[in-house]
Amino acid sequence: MSSNNLAVLNALDSARTQWYHVTAIVIAGMGFFTDAYDLFCISTVSKLLGRLYYYDTASHKPGKLPQQVNNFVVGVALVGTLTGQLVFGWLGDKLGRKKVYGVTLILMVVCAICSGLSFGSSPKSVITTLCFFRFWLGFGIGGDYPLSATIMSEYANKKTRGKFIAAVFAMQGVGIIFAGLVSMTLSRIFLSYYEGPTFTENRILSTEPEGDYMWRIVLMLGALPALLTYYWRIKMPETGRYTALIEGNAKQAAIDMGRVLKIDIQADGEKLSQFKASNDYTLLSKEFFRRHGLHLIGTMSTWFLLDIAFYSQNLAQKDIFPVMGLTKKDTDVSALREVFETSRAMFVVALLGTFPGYWFTVVFIESIGRFYIQLIGFFMMSVFMLIMGIQYEYLKKEAHKWVFATLYGLTFFFANFGPNSTTFVLPAELFPTRLRSTCHALSAAAGKAGAMIGAFGVQSYTLSGNPKKIKHAMMVLSFTNMLGFCCTFLVTETKGRSLEEISGEDGSKNETQMTNRPAVSE
Repeated sequence: MSSNNLAVLNALDSARTQWYHVTAIVIAGMGFFTDAYDLFCISTVSKLLGRLYYYDTASHKPGKLPQQVNNFVVGVALVGTLTGQLVFGWLGDKLGRKKVYGVTLILMVVCAICSGLSFGSSPKSVITTLCFFRFWLGFGIGGDYPLSATIMSEYANKKTRGKFIAAVFAMQGVGIIFAGLVSMTLSRIFLSYYEGPTFTENRILSTEPEGDYMWRIVLMLGALPALLTYYWRIKMPETGRYTALIEGNAKQAAIDMGRVLKIDIQADGEKLSQFKASNDYTLLSKEFFRRHGLHLIGTMSTWFLLDIAFYSQNLAQKDIFPVMGLTKKDTDVSALREVFETSRAMFVVALLGTFPGYWFTVVFIESIGRFYIQLIGFFMMSVFMLIMGIQYEYLKKEAHKWVFATLYGLTFFFANFGPNSTTFVLPAELFPTRLRSTCHALSAAAGKAGAMIGAFGVQSYTLSGNPKKIKHAMMVLSFTNMLGFCCTFLVTETKGRSLEEISGEDGSKNETQMTNRPAVSE
């Protein structure tokens, strides 16, 4: 029980919400703002890259990125993210959360700038350079997932822990909005030059040369929020849980957390041996599998299945919007006008569908609970995708485009008021301190494996815009969401309990450690 905890851990669990918690949310959240911006801004400019570097001289039609090139431009950052999650997740448990936390931001800043400066004497060399830097950008982004989640869970009190972790992740929604907003604003600025009264003859240009500056600026601006929070990130103290339970220094943990919480905390070092005796097992041991094996399978499988659908929809928005009638066909607009319309549609969908879902989770996660929010989200996503799949021929007609857009937006809403948020929260709470960052990394990496299926598989299948293929893809994604619904029963509810009680680190024999039933908090 929580009464068996060290004094410093009890102090963290019962601490009132104060300014430092808000600061921690902002510091960690700005990392996720940057993550989302960097991952999704590529969707607003990938068509522009095709028009700039793959112009069809034979037909004089707007150029397109070849299918494999498009897949790599859009998906290579996901490969880097998966790799970074595994590496930094492991380092977070071995070296400490703080020691590697700043490294992820440095990588994101440098690689975001270098992505925009991608050089070369041919289209192939420019795209190759871009993909190289976006891989390492993803590597830094990947490290942010387990470290931010773990740090926030270990700082928060047990009554608001879910809200705080979800609030960090909700900054992803803000990042997606800004990815659309920045691209929309910059393309509008460039368009004002071409569509002004002095330059009316340029309206018929298919690809404005200034587009080459535009996409580079969009990518480089992703470095700004990461750069602004770097100083505060390196000034954060190591979490009290890591200092006490892993480094074995209860006195230093009490000093650090006492300074943070502005209270006096007893060192209470005599209980450390009890914690170490209860948790002397490794990730690959039978004891870990007995205590947490089903939980890890549950967090990995649900995140994997969710991201197949979530990233398929997000990265394919540029291809779905013309079908909805929200943007014009590329043969009817100039390159910058196409970017403007695509980013505007992305901005509206994110603002009305994606963004509210994140914050509904923040508001209701402690009352409804992680378990039920995840079930509801998976179920509703499955229903809406099934409707879009079955009725695709009907919905794609001009007269019904707003019905299509509404259903499409609702899938994003229930992804975020659902498994896209809870799959991030649960791995940060279910596992013991010595393996928390690693297990979160494994879960997140499974998610990125699903995202890669979405980017390389589903998107390739639907890239041609063939109505039958899009219809089939929607129905398959509906099925994967129902699988995610079923796999949710492998995890348990965590609200209202201390991290040590959930994981059994305090020596308690809580039955919810080995069952898939949601716990009822007191």
